[in-house]
Amino acid sequence: MKKLISWNVNGLRACVEKGFLDFFHEVDADIFCLQETKLQEGQIRLDLPGYHQYWNYAEKKGYSGTAIFTKEEPLLVSYGLGIEKHDHEGRVITLEFDSFYMITVYTPNSQDELKRLDYRMEWEDDFLKYLKSLEKKKPVIVCGDMNVAHKEIDLKNPKTNRRNAGFTDEERDKFTALLEAGFTDTFRYFYPDLEGAYSWWSYRFKAREKNAGWRIDYFVASQSLNASLEDACIYKDIFGSDHCPVGLIVK
Repeated sequence: MKKLISWNVNGLRACVEKGFLDFFHEVDADIFCLQETKLQEGQIRLDLPGYHQYWNYAEKKGYSGTAIFTKEEPLLVSYGLGIEKHDHEGRVITLEFDSFYMITVYTPNSQDELKRLDYRMEWEDDFLKYLKSLEKKKPVIVCGDMNVAHKEIDLKNPKTNRRNAGFTDEERDKFTALLEAGFTDTFRYFYPDLEGAYSWWSYRFKAREKNAGWRIDYFVASQSLNASLEDACIYKDIFGSDHCPVGLIVK
């Protein structure tokens, strides 16, 4: 069994001050993926015995950034998509293991007034091509903040958020296209009809207290791995960020 965890920490230094390491040690994951670390190299030192650490930093300070901590040393590590226009924001790390690829991703947000929606559409197409190119060699598990609530069940207030970033038809259609290209939304694989299962809550309006949230953090896996999936979970009671961790257990 392998336990995989993903967490958008929304600033790792702040999250460490709010108990990140307690959860990290308690959950004892085989692979632990982060998004939105908001760090430059040298701004934090994490002592994580037994783990190999891989970091991808954005060029812009205090922005974006990803990391992966893994017990098993990967065969190969790569950063970004290998596409110049996408690779300045530290959004992707890929680890190759014997039987699968592990990817952490922090998908670009379409932003207020959808001013980055066109770029987001380009990103989605290029990211899917990237996943399919890896899949020719071995199955893929991708996790992270994918900045979209796929279906109405995946957010508390679908009607009022219809044209907001993260719940536009365009973004949702791209997620549908990802699944139709041969990938599984692992949480919905196990819990297709579970309502109120969210991974992000606004800091405003006591949203978390009221569970007025969105499910935008995912583990998505190649369909060929479906038989190896054991369970998926959302650690809704873990604080420290406006997102909570999500997990996947695989054989």
